[in-house]
This record gives sequence, structure tokens and C-alpha cells, in this order.
Amino acid sequence: MDIKKFLIGTVVGGITYFILGYLFYGLLFVDFFNANLGSATGVYKTDELIWWSLILGSFAGAGLLTYIFLKWAHISTFKSGLRAGAAIGFLMTLNWDLIFYATSNVLNLQASLADVVIGTVMTAIVGAVIGAVLHAKSDAGHAEA
Repeated sequence: MDIKKFLIGTVVGGITYFILGYLFYGLLFVDFFNANLGSATGVYKTDELIWWSLILGSFAGAGLLTYIFLKWAHISTFKSGLRAGAAIGFLMTLNWDLIFYATSNVLNLQASLADVVIGTVMTAIVGAVIGAVLHAKSDAGHAEA
């Protein structure tokens, strides 16, 4: 596996994940999720986010996608990254949200299922961006050869 491609895909994907997370969860759907909380109280940190953890989590998700794309799936286009990102995002988010719904009182079922849709869209976009970056790096490598 090309470590340079891995690092570039992870950085670009991590930045994309972080921005999309802010856009979807911090702006567009914040009121929806606040209106669909479960019975748990004081769960979300609204004024005291732990930024290093949030950023590192975004890069970890992008690293996972980039690793899968490079090591096993050989994905290196926008379109294939979009498709793979959507499939991986759907299955991972469905896994997390259904288990979280079954074992906690943080979100109601409506919010849990909405989160699956949002997670799928976010991961599809991140996958597309990573695929496009990997494609650009492949083209650059061919131009140099």
C-alpha cells in the first residue's frame, strides 16, 4: 500500500468528514435531533465539545475508508468511492444506531433512522472525495512514469 496515498486520502477525507459533520449535525439537523432525544438527559455536550477528539474521530473514519479503498477494494475514482462510501456508511451507521437505540435512551427511533440516512450521505461524499484524490494521485503517478 502506498503510504503517501493513504495519508493524503486520510487528511482530505478527515477534513471533509469534519466539515460535513458540522454542516449536518451542527447546523442543518441540530433542531431535529434536539426534538427527538430519548429520555436520557444531559447527554450531549453543547458548550464543551472536546475538539481534539472530534477531529481525530473524523480522521479515523477517513483513514478506515482510505485503507479499505487502497488495500482491499482498489477504489480510485469519484464514482466508485461514492458507491463504496455509501455502502460502508449505510452498514456502519445502521450497525451503530440500531445497537445504540437498543441499549440507550439517547435518541428515539425516528432520530436513529434519520442518523442512518445522514451517516450514509456523509460517508458517500467522503468516499467520493477520497476516491477522487486517489484517482488524481494515480494520474499524477502515471504522468511521472
